Amino acid sequence: MRIPRLKPELNFNMQLFYNPTITEEAKTFVFDKEESKHIIKVLRKKEGDILHVTNGKGFLFYTEITIASDNKCTVKINSFEKQEPSPYRLHLAVAPTKMNERYEWFLEKATEIGIHEITPIICEHSERKVIKTDRFQKIVESAMKQSLHYYLPILNEPVAFKEFIKTQKTGQLFIAHCEETDKRSLKNELQASQDVLILIGPEGDFSVKEIQLALEHHFIPVSLGATRLRTETAAVVACHSVVFKNEA
Repeated sequence: MRIPRLKPELNFNMQLFYNPTITEEAKTFVFDKEESKHIIKVLRKKEGDILHVTNGKGFLFYTEITIASDNKCTVKINSFEKQEPSPYRLHLAVAPTKMNERYEWFLEKATEIGIHEITPIICEHSERKVIKTDRFQKIVESAMKQSLHYYLPILNEPVAFKEFIKTQKTGQLFIAHCEETDKRSLKNELQASQDVLILIGPEGDFSVKEIQLALEHHFIPVSLGATRLRTETAAVVACHSVVFKNEA
């Protein structure tokens, strides 16, 4: 087996599977019943077919089906590659939206673009204060596979804004809000190869107290553009801005 420290060449016709339990030492592994049924019954894969699998930790495994069972599809690992992690980390702390579908859209698009970590933050103006992350996690996993990423973004459990803000001390720290105060342009403040954390508020925006608390913890107030954006749109714009800055 080989572990080149380069990004594997992407084949955009490739179908990527996900199994978090695979390690570099593994010789074979078995898909669970749901994934096995999908591989054998839906995709009509058979013994000898090649499957590309990631464990969400940067590895791409080249595997071959040895037992084409729709209950326990078994593969052997022929080789694997390791993708270099990016020189920066992008963390978005985004308040849940009133409609779950909008937050799910953000999760999907941010994962496709290349986010590293997501934290739902519960704010004073949040209309949704209780969320279950099980479905969110499945959306992130699906988007990772669809976009051919080999690192699975971290999806944290929801946390209160006041608690979250106290724990963040490193990297570039930004808060995007709609108050008519002095703000800088995010695109002008971003620096390449630097860890970034951006706070995005709920539909009713951050409260004045929350903005002040963020400033006290050294967050820089920023604007994402000339127009007022929905929460999920602002989050995707912020995500793309950081990734674009680091690809330029």
